[in-house]
Amino acid sequence: MNIPLSNPDITEREKGYVAQVLRTPNLSLGPKLPEFEEKVANYIGTKYAIAVTSGTSGLLHLCVKSLGIGEGDEVITTPFSFIASANPILFERAKPFLTG
Repeated sequence: MNIPLSNPDITEREKGYVAQVLRTPNLSLGPKLPEFEEKVANYIGTKYAIAVTSGTSGLLHLCVKSLGIGEGDEVITTPFSFIASANPILFERAKPFLTG
């Protein structure tokens, strides 16, 4: 028996939007990004929405950013993890302190 993890639910309309963006030189920061963020914010009923490239960006980096962590700060994290745990800390010029 083959049970798929999930079936894609992508319409022809959505494929058309993706194709439209792929024909431009701006794959991630083009004019469709602010439009997408605005539509998502309106849909969920909030003032702002921020699109990110992955769960790592969304969860880890935005959390580090929202806490105001920056240059010179030390952040406790685990050494038993993927590099993604330390990357947002390093990106903000803080210092990961590995403890475990």
